[in-house]
Amino acid sequence: MDVIVKNASIIVTMDNKRRILKNFSIGIEESRIVEISENIPCEADFVIDAKGKLVIPGLINTHTHAAMTLFRGLADDMPLMKWLREEIWPTEAKLKASHVYAGTLLACMEMISGGITCFNDMYFYPEMVAKSIEETGIRGVISYAMFDFGRSEMAESIVKEGEHLIKEYGKSEGRVRVALAPHAPYTCSEELLKLAKETADKHGLILHIHVSETKEEVKDIKEKTGKTPVEYLDKIGFLDKNVIAAHMVWLTDRDLSIVKKRKVKVSHNPISNLKLASGIARVDDMVNKGIVVSLGTDGAASNNSLDMFETMKTCAILQKIHKNNPEALKAEKVLEMATINGAKALGLEKEIGSIEVGKRADIVIIDLKHPNLIPITNPISHLVYTAKACNVDTVIVDGKIIMENREFRTIDYDRVISFAMEQTIDLLSEAGKEDRLFMKSV
Repeated sequence: MDVIVKNASIIVTMDNKRRILKNFSIGIEESRIVEISENIPCEADFVIDAKGKLVIPGLINTHTHAAMTLFRGLADDMPLMKWLREEIWPTEAKLKASHVYAGTLLACMEMISGGITCFNDMYFYPEMVAKSIEETGIRGVISYAMFDFGRSEMAESIVKEGEHLIKEYGKSEGRVRVALAPHAPYTCSEELLKLAKETADKHGLILHIHVSETKEEVKDIKEKTGKTPVEYLDKIGFLDKNVIAAHMVWLTDRDLSIVKKRKVKVSHNPISNLKLASGIARVDDMVNKGIVVSLGTDGAASNNSLDMFETMKTCAILQKIHKNNPEALKAEKVLEMATINGAKALGLEKEIGSIEVGKRADIVIIDLKHPNLIPITNPISHLVYTAKACNVDTVIVDGKIIMENREFRTIDYDRVISFAMEQTIDLLSEAGKEDRLFMKSV
């Protein structure tokens, strides 16, 4: 075998039976898991001793804008639309490919170190996102963020940008996959939304979009169309099982019924929703209706970190206070959201999201010998309420060890840090905001 993860103290499989195994080993050949048993007698190129460690499927981040690590801390404590119009969009107007490349490399490094093995990205210069994925060894879904701000005559040329990406990466079955990403109903004309849907259907791709993130968005769409954003998207034939709708904060009962009927997947982003005071999504209601809900960090501009452990804990405790019920959204449901539901949202549930024979070997190993993880009483509880990104010890993606004992195997740490600082200085200088940097080197 290529890799054996030997004598794992605990394996949380997230398989259909939600088995938790004690003192089992995992055998990996090429990119896939080929054996899970108490004893794997054969030799391997690499043997990882997982005694005293907890093994889980890689975490899946279903909504982010990875390159926005360069925007971290640039604009805080503002409502969404003011934040976008006054800070983010003017700075993004100065983006270059090198900025996106540097920011995505930095994001990949942060995500890997926190146990994220797959992310769903929406941004500009997606070929730079693909390059970062290929170099770092992580898995990702790339998409070009589409806007026309109601200028429907631009729709065709904008979708062609997405089609260019499809030609380059659309047939890949490797670590880089493609989606189409019309930004939101309030930034895309009906023509752009319909054309994006038609193109996604033609190529069998997912659609990645922001929906019903704020009260203001819902109010504006209702004034324009007479319908909520969900009702409007349903009316124009946009919604189906291949749609990942990010945020979905302000949903009516009718909206929830439409989402359930159309089998839309939801990416819940609790931390950015809280930080921007966008609201508290009805996640417990969605889960109880059988809607597939996954988790996203959003970008580092609105969350300030790309930490799925922090996201899981926030998600769980937020629903409890929202419902005034400590039994709302239990830990096991939240872990599903971060693993197998993320895979379902991306249409990859046959490949990733659980530790099973035949699936891709996307595996995270957590060192239990940390003060915050002792004693070991309930592994699921520990993962959702206790574990931190810094507890992640080793990360395997597609059968390759990309971080071991918290040392990166595929990333030149110092180079990425220096490159990110250099490109941030360049971006902020172009945007007239260089004075925002407190330090220009580390």
